[in-house]
Formats: sequence, structure tokens, C-alpha cells
Amino acid sequence: MPLAAGARLGPYEILAPIGAGGMGEVYKARDTRLDRMVAVKVSNEQFSGRFEREARAVAALNHSNICQLYDVGPNYLVMEYIEGTPLKGPLPIDRALKYASQICDALDAAHKKGITHRDLKPANILVTANGLKLLDFGVAQVGTAAQSGEDCTQPLSLTQAGTIVGTAAYMSPEQADAKPVDARSDVFSFGLVLYEMLTGRRAFQGDSAIAILAAILNQEPAPLGVEVPPEVRDIVTRCLRKSRADRFQSALELRAALESASAAKAREAQPSIAVLPFVNMSRENDEYFSDGLAEEIINVLAQIPGLKVIARTSAFAFRGKEQDIRKTAQALGVRNILEGSVRRAENRIRVTAQLISSADGSHLWSARYDREMADVFALQDEIAAAIAAALRIKLAVPPAAVRQYTPNLASYDALLRAWHHHSKYTPESMPRARQCLEQATALDPGYAPAHSALGSYFISLAVLGMMPAHEATPLARAALQKALYIDPTLPEALVGLGWIVALYDYNWKEADRLFRLAIASHPVTPKVHWYSGHYLFSIGRSKEAVEEIERALERDPLNVAYRRSLACCLLGAGREADAAEESRRILELYESEYWAYFLLSIIHARRGELEEAVQTARKAYSLAPWYSVVVATLAAMLMRTGDASAARTILQKLGDGQAYGAPLGLVTYYLLCSEIDSAADWAEKAIEQRDQALLSLLRLPYAKELRESARWPALAKMMNLPDQAARLSFRSCDTQ
Repeated sequence: MPLAAGARLGPYEILAPIGAGGMGEVYKARDTRLDRMVAVKVSNEQFSGRFEREARAVAALNHSNICQLYDVGPNYLVMEYIEGTPLKGPLPIDRALKYASQICDALDAAHKKGITHRDLKPANILVTANGLKLLDFGVAQVGTAAQSGEDCTQPLSLTQAGTIVGTAAYMSPEQADAKPVDARSDVFSFGLVLYEMLTGRRAFQGDSAIAILAAILNQEPAPLGVEVPPEVRDIVTRCLRKSRADRFQSALELRAALESASAAKAREAQPSIAVLPFVNMSRENDEYFSDGLAEEIINVLAQIPGLKVIARTSAFAFRGKEQDIRKTAQALGVRNILEGSVRRAENRIRVTAQLISSADGSHLWSARYDREMADVFALQDEIAAAIAAALRIKLAVPPAAVRQYTPNLASYDALLRAWHHHSKYTPESMPRARQCLEQATALDPGYAPAHSALGSYFISLAVLGMMPAHEATPLARAALQKALYIDPTLPEALVGLGWIVALYDYNWKEADRLFRLAIASHPVTPKVHWYSGHYLFSIGRSKEAVEEIERALERDPLNVAYRRSLACCLLGAGREADAAEESRRILELYESEYWAYFLLSIIHARRGELEEAVQTARKAYSLAPWYSVVVATLAAMLMRTGDASAARTILQKLGDGQAYGAPLGLVTYYLLCSEIDSAADWAEKAIEQRDQALLSLLRLPYAKELRESARWPALAKMMNLPDQAARLSFRSCDTQ
């Protein structure tokens, strides 16, 4: 029965009702002993001794974003009285991220005390003048069933055990299914709250509580709008994964992701631009020329300090796609888009260009240029200078002074076509890439980037097992040394040679010197960050490797090779959930990317989800039956599910193991089957072949048993690993 004003509960004088809480009515009251305002939540039932014990645990929480619990009576709780309003959306992105971080801080404090809130929702979060306050731990779980020794279907809670607790629209799938919960259940509920903060609507809706619970268990929420930055969308998506293993594993990890998203939002204030491929308006097939024009403008703009310029790979991904400029800018993470067209007639060209703001689609600048063909590179500099002026960016040096070499247009055309084929990494595309690269170097022997690209091509052949390293490496080394003879400071050639010195010569000291030289160059291209990340990953500096590859993705966000590497490094660094999320992100962009399926197969196997591991391994095999690691993974997964006959049939594709790349596959197979001595034997053969993918794959979690075995020191010595790398290189993923 409601309490009237003036009623007393012990020393607490009731002043006025506030509203209904999860366990009863809530009143504003005065603590007559300390003469302060408090909130009193009254239940119709007497509390048990167990309730009091758990209430004491909640009372031990002392955090600025958590409403304090002061006292417990026979049937009431006494809490801090807070002047504020319940959290509501939609909110501006900046404010939503600020509030989200405060909620995370509160959850982290509770989780560290072994307390799961279980009823996180906007109504339990008050916005005050000093920030947010998380309320109502009335149905919180204190400790775990494992800690208490009780039946896991009867979690400790501040309400009756063995029941579904919480609010239907904000429950995690495990709550909705009456299964045990942990901190990751709060992470799901947090995702629902953040979704509502961003959109002003609930993620899951229905006509009844049962319909809402069914949606939580079986459906996905409507996508967030394009106005939500991709980093924030990714956070919400990961929070709302049905499987707990796929969510953020702690509030602390979630907080770090929010900080990263906030930093990315802050970077948006930095001037940034993407140059889309110029439309070819000529009668003849001059697409290479329009591409070359856009590419050179990218290169000149990249010389401007303070300007973020998206690399060609990502910018050109929108070729021929009729899409809202604002959506394109959103996908590339830039504030401005340059687009244009090129028309060539005999020795004259006409170029139109327009600079567009992604904020509202308005034109910041536009111009038309009519020039002689001989003036094409001067024209590129002129356009870049005009863009810098429109963005009010001061060129550190005149663009003409930046240009060190003007290539032969036909050579440049061949180089563009080579990268197009090279980026596919298939047995059909790679020979075409080589033909174009050799044409580029023959047409213009003084064009250093073409020689560097040829060297990178041969490195790729060795890594993918398409050419023995003992054959590919001398060709790669010669091409890279030729590039450095022409231009001793070319960053791409420095990291390419550094790769060879590290993973073929096993000369780690010289490799370190070359990579440091490349990183010290200006501008540091995404490819330099990518190669550097691989090198760091190989020597065990996993955290730095992830950071380097993320830097590459800042300026080339749609580059599938970079995203593939990021997922691999995340898994090797012990961030399994992040690796799974990145693999799914890759498949959203490129559904035929075999490496993402390979990594997901490994992750499923580690979680004991062997049927899913077989399915994803089959998908990887269907896309890349030529790659020994993919072949071996499918064979191992079939063997682990008891289908030995099918496993042996698949494994026969690796023959007797003598072909280049086959030992790497057999290392993978035996590691996944936990046959460590056999894996070590084949690892020795892979080292002898100088398989340049071996050390990176040995960084993955499935190689843990080998790294901890008595065979590892000898293998490390064969690779001349520095003592520190040999001892510490795999520590980060051994903590799983």
C-alpha cells in the first residue's frame, strides 16, 4: 500500500513518491539522523538474510557514476537521492559517446566487484548536472554460481532465484532464455542502451514482452543510420552479438573501443579528402589516363602536412557506383570528396574537377582546365594547389618541388593495371600482374616505383606459396635494390627489402634498420605501415603490429589485404573476439575473401564449435583450394569431427610435402590435430624452404602447444630469432 507523506520507516521520513522501481515503490525521504535527502525503495515483502549479504556487496561500490546504497531495512533500501532525468535519445554523437563511456566506467566498477547489473536500461540511468548515475541494482547478480557452489540455473540475485529477471526490451539473449548470466550480459544491454541513445528507438520491439524476447533471441536490430560513424556502428553491432563469446568480453575492453571511436570522431575535424577516379569522357579507351590523373593528384596531396588523403585502393573502390557523395565520404572517413572528368582530343585535354563537402553535399570549389598534353603533370600540381587553397591548407613546399620524377604515361598505365591484378592474389591474376610490371619497368627503366612494385610482387608469390622462396627472393631483391639505386629513400622499396632481410635472411638487426628508415620518411604511405605491421608481428610485438596496420587502414580503409592482416594480428595478439568481428567485417565488404573464413574456422575450433569450424573451412577451401594452409585446415577440421576418410582425401592435395608451401600446410594440419612432434618436423622443412608465411602463422593461438614444447628453442634458433623475441614473442596470445 502506498506510503503517505510524513510516514516513517525507521529514521527515514517519507516526503513524496518518486515512482515505481524494479522491486516496489520509490520515495523521496529525509534521513532524520543526518538531515539529508535520500531515496527509499519499499518492497511489499520482507528481505532475507541472503539479500542483506548481497546488498552489502552492492553498498561496497563507490563510484561517481553509481547511485550509492546507504542502508537496508526489513523491507526497504535507502539510496542516494539524485536530481536528474532519465536518459533519452536520440543524442548527438559526441554526447552519446561521452555518456556511454560513463556507463562503461560504472559497469567496470561493478563487474570488478563480481556484480552483474542485469537491468541496465535508460530508465535506470539518470542524467545529472555532473554526469550520469547508474541506478537500481535491485535485481543484480552478486558473484557467480560457480563461486557459490549452487546450481548454475539458480544465479545469486537480489530477487528470487531461478526466474527471468530484468526488463524484456533490455535483456540479453541468455537472460531471455533463463540461462546463467555474467558481465557480458550487461554488455549486450549496454548495446541496447547505446542503440537507443543514437536512434531514439528501441533496438527490439514487439506487441508483448514475449514478442520482444523472441526478437532478442532470433532477430537482428534495424541498421543504424549513415549519420552514425562506422566505428560506433561496429561497437553497437559487437555488443549485440547473440553469442557472448563474440561480444566485448569486459566493460574495460568496451571502454577502450569507445575511446578509440571518440578519437576517430576527433580526427574527423582534421582536413581530409578522397579523390575518386576521374570519369573518362574521351571517345577512345583512355581510362588509364583518367586513373593516372587522379592517382597523381592523390600523390601530390599526400605531400601536404596535416591533410588526410585516402589511398587509391579504397577511393577507387567506388568506380562506376552511383552513390550519394555523403555515403561515399562516410565509408572512407573523410570530410571532402574530389571528383571530375577527363576528355582528351589529340594533343589537348580538358579536365573538370569539383570539391564537394560531405557535410551537406555542397560544392566548395570547381574549375575547368584546358591544357596541352605536355602540361599534364603541371596540371596535376595546379589542381592540388587549388584544393589546398579551398581547404585553407598551406602547402609546406610548392607541389612542383615535391615531384621528383615524371614517369612515362604508358609505364604508369602498366603499373596501374599491375596493381589491379596483384590485389586479387589468385593464381589467375598474379601472372597478369607480372606481365604488366615487367612492361612498366621496360617502358621506363628509371621509374623507381615500378621496380619496387615488381619486388613486392615476387614477395607475394613466395608468401602465397605460388613460387618457391629460393626462386622468388633473388628476383624480388634485385628489383628492390634497383628501385633503391634510383631513389634511395623510396619507403615501399625499403620495407620490401626489410621484409626479405627479416624473413629470408633472418637478419633481424638489418631489417629493423630498414623499417625504421621507411617509417621516418614523409609521407609514410599505408603500404609502409602494412609491411611494418607484418614485421612487428613476426618478432612478437603484437600490440605495435596492430597499431601499424590500423594506421594503414586510416588512409586505406577498404583495402582487403590490410584488413586480412589486421584480423590475423588481432587473433595472434589474443584478441579473439576482435579478430572474429574483423573477419565478419571483411566478409561484409568482400564475401569471397577466403582468409576471413580461414580465421573464423580457427576461432570456431578454439571455442569447441567444430561443426561451424568445418563449414567455414569448407567455404575457405572452395575459394582458395590452391593454398596449402586452407587445404590443411579443412582436413584437420574434418579429422577432428571424426570424418577421417574425407580428411585424408583432402590432405592428399599436399602430396608428399616436398612441394614449396606444402610443409606450411602440414605444420598447420598437425598443429590443429595437436600432433606437436610432427608439426615441429614439418616446421623445420618450412624453415629450410624459407616459407615467409611460417612465422606469422606460428603467432596464431593454434601453435601454442608447439611454442611451449621442447622443440621450440631449436626452431627459434633456426630462424635466428633474437633472444627476446624467442622468449617473449608469443606471450600475448598465450594468456588466452
